[in-house]
Amino acid sequence: MSDENNFSFNISLSVLNHLGRNLYRNFITVLGEGISNSWDADAKNVWIYIDRDKEELLIKDDGLGMSAQDFRDKFLKVGYSKRGHDGSTTMSPGGRPYIGRKGIGKLALLSCAKKVSVISKTEDGGYVGGTIDNSALDNAISEESTNYDLEQINIDSFRPYINNHPRGTIILFENIHDGIKKTEVYLRKILALYFRFSLIDSSFHIFLNDEEVTEEDLRSLAEKTEFLWNINTLDDPYITQELVSLKNSDLLVVANMAVQGFIASVDKPRNLKITDTDEKTGVDLFVNGRLRERDILKHMPSFSTRIVASYLYGQIHFNDLDNSGEDSFTTSRESIKEGNVQYESLLKVLKEDILEKVSNMWDEWRLNAKEEGDDENPRKTKKQRRARSLFDMSSEEYTPVDRNTELEGWISELQPDAEFNIPAYVDCFLSENLVRKYINSKNVPLTQPATDEINEWKERETKRKGEANISFDIRGNNDDLGYLGMDALAKVVDGNGSQQNTASLVRDAVEYRPMRNAIGHTALLTDLAKQKLTLVYENIKGRIKTLLSGSSINP
Repeated sequence: MSDENNFSFNISLSVLNHLGRNLYRNFITVLGEGISNSWDADAKNVWIYIDRDKEELLIKDDGLGMSAQDFRDKFLKVGYSKRGHDGSTTMSPGGRPYIGRKGIGKLALLSCAKKVSVISKTEDGGYVGGTIDNSALDNAISEESTNYDLEQINIDSFRPYINNHPRGTIILFENIHDGIKKTEVYLRKILALYFRFSLIDSSFHIFLNDEEVTEEDLRSLAEKTEFLWNINTLDDPYITQELVSLKNSDLLVVANMAVQGFIASVDKPRNLKITDTDEKTGVDLFVNGRLRERDILKHMPSFSTRIVASYLYGQIHFNDLDNSGEDSFTTSRESIKEGNVQYESLLKVLKEDILEKVSNMWDEWRLNAKEEGDDENPRKTKKQRRARSLFDMSSEEYTPVDRNTELEGWISELQPDAEFNIPAYVDCFLSENLVRKYINSKNVPLTQPATDEINEWKERETKRKGEANISFDIRGNNDDLGYLGMDALAKVVDGNGSQQNTASLVRDAVEYRPMRNAIGHTALLTDLAKQKLTLVYENIKGRIKTLLSGSSINP
């Protein structure tokens, strides 16, 4: 066969841009690529050095390092995957699960600065590497070249970092695009939040300007954390060492999915804000220890818009997304591909098995701590919530400074009844006064039994005022109807009370009276009495609404 019939692909360097070279330059994402490469290289330590004035970043590790052949055939080969073509190799030589997959994340890593220099060495070799001048690479791409030769390394740039460095890789970024605007406090917090394997795995450590990143960098967040839900017993030093002053916590077991993690809540939504930024901590998804999706609650709009969601943060670890043959991640490596079946299953479990429980417990725990709960949670009515809030405010006046646990126990025991009794009293107050106003406005004549009852109560009141040596008026008006309860008022509206044995306001009011009197005397009701009072009051409310509309009070 002649040479003119031999064919081969000729790929322009411009494909680098399409694969991801300019797809993202998020500073944290770039750090993530560097740290992930170090993890995959079985490094025990990663040192990050930032010089904001020079706009320089250096990432150094003590991993396996690269020979000249490794650097040429693996690091510089776009699309080279440590996992092999079939994805069957999932572990590093040291037994770590590989984070990298496609072999194109390095494009963002190598294009985030005007100049990127890489040196690396194995334990028995010398340094190899080269420098990528991105302006020169841009020229090569614009000329549709198929080749770009790296510049020779200036080893003097690395002098401070190569002492006591028997093996590993060092990457120097000069003139970072858009500069380095993040503070060191911010970066330490982000590193602690988003690179959990550095905290969970005792064999891997991250240092920022020679100070190790630890769970202590999240202490300000931990101090504002009230509640914790541990999912399938995640072992995390942040949980065990920093979240030590929780008001409450619980273990959530998900039996049908290999998922672990935690969800926590802060006392105020503003405490999720990351210092000096507009960002906030959310519930993030991790796969094999690497952040893959930030704030996954945004994919559950019916939940993310609820009050409780604005208090939550946490981490969900779901390694199965990386254990299948299919690549689950977008080209940018910063999110999950739309329509991924495993991811959709995870979101379903989160929503139905985890977040619903978290929501209910958060609401209960907040109320028990005398804080605002979730008004949108149907487990309590708005009336119950307002009554609870009023009860809590009043009960604080009885709570001694030195904490009397017995007294606090009594108050706690009264709280559920207060949620019922306070709204019940308000219902009674409103319904009876509306009927009084109706009788007055319509000039409905009083029955003789009603007049007799009014006189009887007046005599009692006069006697008791005398016993108390009270000479001033107690009642806000001289309305005699104020001496009558709902049963007597209903009979006035009815004229003679003849409807007591039929469905009417009179009959309901008579049933209502004993429980209404108990509520008026601040007594505690049985569950059966509460159910009966609720049912009868609904009937009374319906009949009063009909009465006030000008129609007959009968059904």
